[in-house]
Amino acid sequence: MSNLEALAATVVAFRDERDWKQFHNPKDVALSLMLESAELLELFQWKDAQATAQTATTHKAELADELADILYYTLLMAHDLEIDLASALNAKMAKNAAKYPADRARGSSKKYTEL
Repeated sequence: MSNLEALAATVVAFRDERDWKQFHNPKDVALSLMLESAELLELFQWKDAQATAQTATTHKAELADELADILYYTLLMAHDLEIDLASALNAKMAKNAAKYPADRARGSSKKYTEL
């Protein structure tokens, strides 16, 4: 069992022990994922670069909680939709490597259509 599979088993067991699967349709899990992502963003809202860097250092526990919530819903959705996240990430990275060749994209924030 991979680390991702073990983590997914943990979140599924947590959910199932509470009989919450009935509430976890793909739309509502995706919505929850976005809400948790917004809570992560809120920690950085209205901060300049210096304050953002300070937040990243001084609010690690809150950042970790929000990232864990995001991972929870990501793992849950992947499990319920039978998506192998490790394979999906590897496939996506291959696509990204083709769109953003290192020799053209290095140091650039341009979109692949502009490289």
